Amino acid sequence: MRVQGPVSAAHDYEPGGVLGAIERTPLIDLSNGFSSAGSTVWGKLESFNPGGSAKDRTARALVADATERGLLYPGAVAVESSSGNLGVALAREAVMGGWEFHCVVDARTNVATLRMIESLGATLHPVTEPDPETGDWLAARRKRVAALKEELGAVNLDQYSNRAAFDAHDFGTMTEIVEQLGHAPEILVVAVSTTGTIGGCLRHICRNGYDTQVVAVDAQGSVLFDGTRGERILPGYGAGVVPALSKEVEPDRVIRVEAADAVRAARRLATRTGFVPGASGGAVAHAIEALLTEDGSREIAAIFHDDGRAYLDTVYNDEWVAETLGMEL
Repeated sequence: MRVQGPVSAAHDYEPGGVLGAIERTPLIDLSNGFSSAGSTVWGKLESFNPGGSAKDRTARALVADATERGLLYPGAVAVESSSGNLGVALAREAVMGGWEFHCVVDARTNVATLRMIESLGATLHPVTEPDPETGDWLAARRKRVAALKEELGAVNLDQYSNRAAFDAHDFGTMTEIVEQLGHAPEILVVAVSTTGTIGGCLRHICRNGYDTQVVAVDAQGSVLFDGTRGERILPGYGAGVVPALSKEVEPDRVIRVEAADAVRAARRLATRTGFVPGASGGAVAHAIEALLTEDGSREIAAIFHDDGRAYLDTVYNDEWVAETLGMEL
């Protein structure tokens, strides 16, 4: 495994107010959600951040970096692309920082998430058609961001290439997992999109010389890590454009998960443990099931980027699942 890039000082940023509640999320035993006897599965529940996702960490690191470089200040304007969670996190950062936030979203973003972004005073810019050249929604969003950046004279925090995203999960998420366990886990399972989370965790593992095997959970149809482009129905994991950060990240293994398998695994985990995962969490649960089937006793730590509250009308809606995925439940 490999991750490049310098370590910045952005993690020293210490905001107050509601932003002070970011980090120190619980690591809980989810072993009863899986059928492999003798194995232990730990879940890092990022839904306990104030914005309900791991993107609170990413947003804080991006904002800290931009603030230190003099790009963000009261009265400034920022624009960013988001499938949902980062938009919520940056909208809250904008409130606390006194700057203006414009969020580019697409048709797959959950309605509840859109309303949350708006409730925090941000301006939404919906992309209504995928990119005509690639057929991808992310590509279309990024083109709209580029146009708005020029139109508004805005700064783009660029979660897809800004290495400050690594800091959030090097000095935050992975540091916490090791401290909470008292040791580095045998296996770490992480869903990927921009690859900021897995990249930061890898950097922490490599710098400290841990033997942890790092497994990336990607979507079928995602182009990450030499994947083949195809339709991706669920937001939150996978990408239709190769982000710059991903070129610096090399996990030990990649497991690609179909949307239907993510939905089934999410629902199983919810009914067995009481924790209701989001779409990417369902993919993570499916990947864990696959890993436990291959081998015997393992210790697995998995990062669940959010929970299922924003997916009640999709992943946990029988009609939507039947109509969209053709699944009978």
